[in-house]
Amino acid sequence: MTETLLSRALRHHTAGRPTILLVDDEPDILVALGDLLEEEYRILSSTVPEEALGLLAAEPLVSVILSDQRMPNMTGDVFLARARAVSDAEAILLTGYADLSAVVSALNDGRISGYAHKPWEPAALLSMVRQASERARMARDLRLEQMLLQGLMDGTRDGLSFKDREGRFVRINRAAAERLGAEPEACIGRTEKEIAAGRVEQAALERIARLDAAAIHSGDGGIATWCSGNGPSMRWNERLRGPLRDSDGSIALLASFERDITEQKLMEDRLRQADRMQALGTMASGVAHDFNNLLTAVLGSLELAQRAAGNDARLNRLLETAIAGAERGAALTQRLLGFSRQQDTATVPVAVNALVEAMGDLLVRSIDRRDIRFVFALQDNLPEVLVDPAQLELALLNLCINARDAMQDEGTITLRTTGADCLADEDGHVLLTGKIPEPGCVVVTVEDTGSGMTPQVAQRIFEPFFTTKEVGRGTGLGLSMVYGFIQQVGGAVRVRTAPGNGTSFQLCLPTAPVS
Repeated sequence: MTETLLSRALRHHTAGRPTILLVDDEPDILVALGDLLEEEYRILSSTVPEEALGLLAAEPLVSVILSDQRMPNMTGDVFLARARAVSDAEAILLTGYADLSAVVSALNDGRISGYAHKPWEPAALLSMVRQASERARMARDLRLEQMLLQGLMDGTRDGLSFKDREGRFVRINRAAAERLGAEPEACIGRTEKEIAAGRVEQAALERIARLDAAAIHSGDGGIATWCSGNGPSMRWNERLRGPLRDSDGSIALLASFERDITEQKLMEDRLRQADRMQALGTMASGVAHDFNNLLTAVLGSLELAQRAAGNDARLNRLLETAIAGAERGAALTQRLLGFSRQQDTATVPVAVNALVEAMGDLLVRSIDRRDIRFVFALQDNLPEVLVDPAQLELALLNLCINARDAMQDEGTITLRTTGADCLADEDGHVLLTGKIPEPGCVVVTVEDTGSGMTPQVAQRIFEPFFTTKEVGRGTGLGLSMVYGFIQQVGGAVRVRTAPGNGTSFQLCLPTAPVS
């Protein structure tokens, strides 16, 4: 029924002249009525009430029905009562007799908007038809507006509501009501504070009431943004307010449109992180190149000095110490170059499972902690990935060393390989760097049971020289190298962490083309 009414109202909006249905068993009467009305209206007519009902069913845009009362097969009041089942047109009864009971019946059952006696006065009848046609148009326009508004309110997942000047809801959709913990019907006539007291923080409710009152007082709406919850459950919301004015210009209602912008906020944070990392990469590249040139000169001079030192044991020891320090500096510059993607790499198809299995002994020796257990969960039949195997090994080694340092007591480090369909759900704090490779990828996960990280720390883990370890236990370049490697191969790294719940690094590596 709703679809029929909506389509009828829409067609009425696009129609030309209003349509009038004339019903009378005397053809001459139909001709006379047609002559009176045809300049302003499209005319349909019938001498048989049953046929007229068929016309109504086929012509839903009829605005006014003008029917005689005394007809042989069906009286006008009965016809108009049956017409109500198929049409919402206005109805006018014509009667040549003072039949009061017929008029009363037509009023009750046919819901006529007026009646006229035969013979009629043309100007009066034309005025009556015009008024009825205008009422039909306004009724259909109103139904259209109501259905469009209801469709908008029911069809959106965002919160939409209307309040009066005292802050009481007059209309509210289900999405907005659910955020208050109530059904839409239970919200009507009540304020937000009355509905959500005990479920929403008092301070938040008072802030909403103040902003609503300010919007009504000033006539300006505006946008308000706020967050609720903490840590993994934190949500960002945005509310747009718009005062609605009455015909005299006074503010009658306040419309509110509320939506969850948590994902938008996360994307903004990721974009800022990407911009920051790009700037750091540019800086790191310049520093690394200049430092590398200096070290080349230092190492060259030290080697020449070592040749000139001859058999002087003390001098040779000093020179060897200096050379070792310079070589460590050179290794740091290589990590910086890896972070800024300036290193030359040779990407080849690599079987991830074989690479991880071959690293088993190296990882155990490098971690060198009996209280840490390694678990390998490798999915079979994975496609090869297109990476530099040496850089992938170094990335996994760095992640495992970080996992070890995050576990003060015993714990577990899990290395897992899966397809892209096993990426972590968006629960907890998730940091995504890079773009998930298309058309496919293999995910290598390094997961620990350590202390985890706060969102503030997680945002900075890929920055060069950033570390939470004590002095002497780390350079802060391990994860920077991982970041540079991921950027270079065109993959992504996803970090899922929370304080006390460990950390999971998922390396999304692009698959090699199938030959």
